[in-house]
Amino acid sequence: MIPSTLLGTATIPNDGGELRLTQRGNDFSIHLKGLRGELMNSRVHSSELALAELGCAHIKVAKNTRVLVGGLGMGFTLSAALQATSATSEVTVAELVSEVVEWNRGPLGACAGLPLDDSRAVVHVGDVAELFMATRANPKQTTWDAVLLDVDNGPEGFTHADNNHLYSIKSLNKIRETLRPKGVLAIWSAWHDPQFTHQLKKARFTVDVKTVRAHKGKGSRHTIYLAKNK
Repeated sequence: MIPSTLLGTATIPNDGGELRLTQRGNDFSIHLKGLRGELMNSRVHSSELALAELGCAHIKVAKNTRVLVGGLGMGFTLSAALQATSATSEVTVAELVSEVVEWNRGPLGACAGLPLDDSRAVVHVGDVAELFMATRANPKQTTWDAVLLDVDNGPEGFTHADNNHLYSIKSLNKIRETLRPKGVLAIWSAWHDPQFTHQLKKARFTVDVKTVRAHKGKGSRHTIYLAKNK
């Protein structure tokens, strides 16, 4: 068996633990120290692609659109968002852990096709919620055609205190206010939570729920929540 090589470690802010980037052959993995299994693997990313493809379907040929990706990960959602939008679009990616950005500029970059090298890609190192809380005085900084969130394992955070800031009614309303008319909030989740669908509807979204597979039509079933601004 090919041995696994540790390429880097990173501390998640606010006592979130330690991320570990490893490589085995041509495959890369990101683990959370002390947690069994992988958070991400470069071979398994179909649902991350689907997040962008479904979330940006309404703006595929539109000009001058603005997309926000919450969570860089291995770059697959960012790459798909760039492919799903026009040459005049701008795609901002918010990543809490600066080392993850460095990994995507380094050993991980080729996995997703070097999306950070695209001139349309803008990196925000920090919590994606900071961008939702930006002042309304500058609409260019606070208006999105699509928001794609892949944070933790998805909206399970709405029942956990640490992530209430992102999945609470107050936050969902704020996100909706930063979307243009007919704009879409797309959220990746490891599973379907009917309570969260209700939460989105309470925030005055029109909601559709899609089930996608983790790897090219097979593997685990993941959920994409598509919440449209009315």
